[in-house]
Amino acid sequence: MLNIWQEMLSYPFMVRALIVGVLVALCASLLGVSMVLKRYSMIGDGLSHVGFGALAIATALHLAPLAVSLPIVVLAAFLLLRIKESSKIKGDAAIALISTGSLAIGVMVISMSTGMNTDVCNYLFGSILGVKQNEVLLTIVLSVLVLVLFILFYNRIFAVTFDETFAKATGTRADFYNMLIALLTAFTIVLGMRTMGALLISSLIIFPALTSMRVFKRFKTVVISSALISLLCFLAGLMLSYVYATPTGASVALLNMACFVLFSVVGWCKGRGWRA
Repeated sequence: MLNIWQEMLSYPFMVRALIVGVLVALCASLLGVSMVLKRYSMIGDGLSHVGFGALAIATALHLAPLAVSLPIVVLAAFLLLRIKESSKIKGDAAIALISTGSLAIGVMVISMSTGMNTDVCNYLFGSILGVKQNEVLLTIVLSVLVLVLFILFYNRIFAVTFDETFAKATGTRADFYNMLIALLTAFTIVLGMRTMGALLISSLIIFPALTSMRVFKRFKTVVISSALISLLCFLAGLMLSYVYATPTGASVALLNMACFVLFSVVGWCKGRGWRA
């Protein structure tokens, strides 16, 4: 296995994919716990579809994909959260409305301009070959920002995640921290679309958190476990993708699914009182 990693890291594109993937997997797993507990999981999926629509427009206009998609997805994150909380269109219906509309716009723009070219497919399904140097630098900067803000506001994020009403009663600006969670998630989704693809990036947010919750019950333990699971699944998926030439995003998502099944079995055994 060590020889495989040495061979993989001899290629610059693999080093870039590793850096971007590890940072995105870590950020997604940390934010995923709050997203799942607050029933915001589908917001992540909706934002990935918005990201694809934005990338399609950027490609058609020959603009930098990340420069266009990042502000659009951030704006969509605020809009989705505002609709979910205050609109007459509630819950998943509001998210589905925006996500499917964005996906339709993306497909229409692509069909009328460049067609389904390689670069668009890379963003749709993910590709380790497509990560560029400037994307690595942007990912490092924004990922550090996400991690710093998450750690800095950890206690307040914990408070609004578990009891938003009590948090408001104690003076915590719950709306602000909900927006912060959505904003950081938007950053993470845009950064991860190159390696995981717009259709699978939400799996990095949902699966590690749900997997950890099958066994662990404390918030901090779930967060740490989610981070470890996400990192291990990405590293294993990246190696699997390199050795067997499988799609990176699908490999990582399937490994996350396997971990979920394994942890579900372990959690069921613990609930039955069985001990290994």
